[in-house]
Amino acid sequence: MVDMKEIKSVGPASFTLMSSSIQAVLVFIFAVICAVAFGTASTFVPELSNVAGVIAALGVAIIVILPISSFLINVMISFISIILYNGLAPRIGGIKLGFDGNEIKSIPAVPFALIMACIAMIWAFIIGVLLAAALIPLTGVIGTSLSSATGVSMANLGAVGIFGALFLIIGLPIIVFIAGFIVHALAAVFYNLLIPRVGGVQLELAVADNGNRIESIPVLPASLAISVVFTVFGLIIGLISLIMFSARGNVAGGFLSLVYNIVGYFLTYFILVALITVFYNLLAPKLGGIRLRLD
Repeated sequence: MVDMKEIKSVGPASFTLMSSSIQAVLVFIFAVICAVAFGTASTFVPELSNVAGVIAALGVAIIVILPISSFLINVMISFISIILYNGLAPRIGGIKLGFDGNEIKSIPAVPFALIMACIAMIWAFIIGVLLAAALIPLTGVIGTSLSSATGVSMANLGAVGIFGALFLIIGLPIIVFIAGFIVHALAAVFYNLLIPRVGGVQLELAVADNGNRIESIPVLPASLAISVVFTVFGLIIGLISLIMFSARGNVAGGFLSLVYNIVGYFLTYFILVALITVFYNLLAPKLGGIRLRLD
């Protein structure tokens, strides 16, 4: 029997600490791979031997700088996103999850898509305001410079800047909301259709102060469930590519793109989710895990 629960709120500190730490570990692994690749290239490519020291220094810098910068940036993004979620959930409803034991059997599409799209829209508005604040004076400076250099009035350039700013502040958030709602709704629908066949994400929950704590996330069920859902998106993108390639007479290229998208999406998300869950399970006992309030 499915027990429907709503995520009323998420602990900002716990979510920010866990997500930022996992992000930093993933970026550290990526940085190490890049450093090894740089070192290997300098060894096997004679033309790079003269700058091997520079490449080595660059590799060390990447290993140090990328994880730290990723952690700090993700702290800001995660914290603001969860504050937005906690502020919106009482007003428009939070994410609902249908549990059967510790397994998430279903995710109602509309509540999930609505709150995720609203958060994305607010982020788009914030980014749009910042870009607009830079765009208007930039177009004014460019217009003045061009007018001085050519002797031709560039007043229209200022109008372009104003219209561009209005699009960034109004149009961009609307587009992001619509696209975000559709994508998240489809993801929930695909999850609900496929989970009875492959099994759903499992959450090992423990009672914590005023709510619950995610103690661990079994790796294989989460990796399989999420990767299968995103493989459907890969299938859709692959079919679109197949149609486009076929329209140009390259049917073989279209089928190759179809296979590449299906296999690529599955492997990418399976590996990524596996890494995230592994590191979550390793870090949760030390950092406390993510706290949330389910009702």
